[in-house]
Amino acid sequence: MLLSAGVLLGGTPASAHHAPGPCDFHRLEGESIQHFSKRLIICAVTKLGPVPGGATRAICIAKRESGLDPSAMSKTGMYRGLYQHAWEFWAWRYETFTLPKWDLSPRALNPRTNAIVAIRMVRHYGTWNAAGWPRKEC
Repeated sequence: MLLSAGVLLGGTPASAHHAPGPCDFHRLEGESIQHFSKRLIICAVTKLGPVPGGATRAICIAKRESGLDPSAMSKTGMYRGLYQHAWEFWAWRYETFTLPKWDLSPRALNPRTNAIVAIRMVRHYGTWNAAGWPRKEC
């Protein structure tokens, strides 16, 4: 029964690798990448927010930016991941908005890292627009 509850709540089997830090869970069998991305964003907002508009706006912006596809890249390669972070600023954003003890992937195309950096940026700057994501339709 405990294993079933863990799977339903997004947990992983005891033998799975766990990284420290927030939102360390894995894609469930049969789960679309878009649904997995939404779960990561909801987790990041819950654990690292609040952000204006909550998880609803955070998901809307990621959907607008990448279609909730963490491997999305602009045609020029200048923008990457769920929130289409500017590649030229990624190293600074990663260093500034993550903690070493979280042991996050440094890759902008890692959905967990990309979402955490975006949510921490918005919380730091106070609005989505100030963090670099204009409101537009979200």
